[in-house]
Order: sequence, then C-alpha cells, then structure tokens
Amino acid sequence: MELKSIIEAILFNAQKPLSPKDLRDVFSQTADNSEDLLAKSFKKIKDEEIIALLDELAKEHDAAARTFRLVCVAGAWQFVSQPEYAPWIKTLVGEKSRPGRLSQPALETLAIIAYRQPLTRAEIEQIRGVAVDGVMQTLLERGIVEQTGRAEVVGRPALYGTTPAFLEYFGLRGLEDLPAADELRKIPVKKPESLLTVEPGLATAPPEQLAMQEVAEKESTPAEPASPEPRETSPTEPPTEPSSRA
Repeated sequence: MELKSIIEAILFNAQKPLSPKDLRDVFSQTADNSEDLLAKSFKKIKDEEIIALLDELAKEHDAAARTFRLVCVAGAWQFVSQPEYAPWIKTLVGEKSRPGRLSQPALETLAIIAYRQPLTRAEIEQIRGVAVDGVMQTLLERGIVEQTGRAEVVGRPALYGTTPAFLEYFGLRGLEDLPAADELRKIPVKKPESLLTVEPGLATAPPEQLAMQEVAEKESTPAEPASPEPRETSPTEPPTEPSSRA
C-alpha cells in the first residue's frame, strides 16, 4: 500500500478540506493509536512530501478526466465535482446560499489590497483616488479582508490584507495564483512620514505638536538687542563735535 493511495482515501472520506498539516496530524495520530508497522512508519512524514504527492494525485485525476477532480483552495485540498455536472448535483443536494456579489467599487478595492497588501486605508485611497470607507466596511463584514497589523508611521494606522475566505471566494490555491497585474503593482504610493519624536528617546508626537513646540521655543528665546549702526561721514567733512552748553 503506497502513501499516495492512503492520502487519496483520507481525502475521499473527509468531511471538509484538509491542509498538509491536517493530513500530517492524521498520520501522526494513527501511528500513536495503531500497532501496524506501516502506520508507524508514516508518523514523521513531512509537509513537503505530502504536498508533492497531492500534486501528483491532482495531475492523475485531471488526466483521467473523471467526473471529479482534486483541487487546492486556500491551502486545503478536497475532491470536487466537475463544473459541467452542477445542474444535476444541485438538484440532488441543493445549492449553498452564497453572499451577494461584490460591487465594482468593492472589487476594485479588493484587487488593490490583494496585490499590494499589507497597506493602509490612506494608501488604498491614493491608488483609487476616492474614499473607501463604505467599501472597506463591506469587505471587512464579509470576512474577505482583515486588519493584519499597524504601520510604523505617524498615528499607527491599521494595515489591511486578504483572508483565507478571499481565496475560497475566488477558488485560488494561494496569492501566488492571482493573475498578473503589473500595471496595478507599478502605481506609486506615497508612504507616510516615519514616526517623529519631540526629543530623542521620548514618546512620539504628531507633526503639528512638533511645529507648536518649535514656535514656542522661538518665542521664549529673548531677542538680542540690536547694536547701533555707525554713522557714516564724508572723508572731507570732519566729525561733528557735540555742542557744549554755555
């Protein structure tokens, strides 16, 4: 019995898509709970070996042109029916309700995030040229986009990126499967200024506070008295003597 056949049997009976890690856990648990020497030999199988076998299985099923195929979506593997059999399968098992289709502005914003992530809302608006508050709210509520961290710039704005639900929505194995979008990648985005401080080692402060402090420092510095300018005299005219009172 070869390992590839065991993986195929596991996936065929799985109730949900399985990642290479999920499969590795199955092999490990089976080795711990079984006295079978073959099962124990697969206890320390590596993800790379599992992925290679999954790719082989997928190619074999594609070549066989069966009514189903093995696909990887969002890093997890599952058997799915070929699209041309959808009408009969929907009649048999029903159709899973899907959220409404995304609007064109939402798709444009999602494309920017997918290709340029992680990036801030301000950077998204720079590329689109319009405000994206409403669109971002929709994408966040649908679970297609999520906050992935905060930018190390003034104000620490949130950074956004796509979620596994994004890959599932578009049937992608990973972000590397996104179609080429060289023009979108080339659009320049002006990055915010780095974090500023009032003084080295102190807490950060927004630019307006720094400007106010600079003005205050200038106003608090006493002005130096201006030195009187010397009176110019003509070379032929002797200096005027101060008049004396009788």
